[in-house]
Amino acid sequence: MGEGVIRPFGTADLVAAGRLLAERQRRHRVRHPLLPAEYEDPVLALVEVTAAWETEGASGAVLVEDGEVTGYLLGAPKPSPVWGDNVWVERAGQAARDPECIRELYGVAATKWVADGKTAQYVVVPDEAEMVDAWFRLGFGAQHAHAVRPVPAEPLPPRPGLTVRRARRDDIQVLAELDLVLPQYQGASPVFSAGEVPTLEEARADWEQSIEDRDYATFVAERNGVVIGSAIGCSIEKSSAHGGVAQPDNAGFLAFAAVFPQARGLGAGRALGEAVLNWAAEVGYTSVVTDWRVTNLLSSRAWPRLGFVQTFHRLHRLVGY
Repeated sequence: MGEGVIRPFGTADLVAAGRLLAERQRRHRVRHPLLPAEYEDPVLALVEVTAAWETEGASGAVLVEDGEVTGYLLGAPKPSPVWGDNVWVERAGQAARDPECIRELYGVAATKWVADGKTAQYVVVPDEAEMVDAWFRLGFGAQHAHAVRPVPAEPLPPRPGLTVRRARRDDIQVLAELDLVLPQYQGASPVFSAGEVPTLEEARADWEQSIEDRDYATFVAERNGVVIGSAIGCSIEKSSAHGGVAQPDNAGFLAFAAVFPQARGLGAGRALGEAVLNWAAEVGYTSVVTDWRVTNLLSSRAWPRLGFVQTFHRLHRLVGY
């Protein structure tokens, strides 16, 4: 990093930050052209930065070199106990011409965050090696992956020994049971997620209301006539985690997939993922987005093998331990 001054982020810095975010999006789309091109426009990028700045409790820092803002960092807390005493740098919360300066920007911004007790820290970083490396050298580690792939040009063929079909009302009980499988798996080693596991009664009640919701395409996988897994596809607009600069145009979303433990290894997870991809192509989407915990040994292997390419890294640091 060259000579410059780092100071707290202010409203007057928004236009410059929008320009930097637009530059970042242009670089990012060289590697990931399915990401939205419109945020290469500084005016639209400004909308995203402004939303980050106007989030309750937001604060951050900017780097000024020769009178020009050349880097910024913005974070804000999420009002959810599952994340701890937290601060989040979201998708539009950072950009810099020199990725190394992120380390200095964090040094200033995190002084306030930690003083305010925000010691559980999360940052969503674009898939740029130098920027990810800068965050790694700040003590952050990989926690979650966001990824995309185009829909298949031709329908993916069915898997031998498995039948994948759309879910019906008489599947509600097994769908409710499968709703518990993923959070139970992620609560165990090596994921250790703090996410809540619903009761079977809660899951069943939810399916009673939503089984016929046409906004969601629910599939089940059967082996010898017995349901062993399920998956859900929907529009990307249903996911708040993939908005703005991370939301491809005209994209579907692989929102959920689970297979009973005793049926793992039979290819049901892949078959369900392929069913969602085929559905997305049939309804006219051009790409599909998904995400996973990188410590989830199953999904972190299954989805890249299905062609999903990581676009953003969610990193995490717990300060003071």
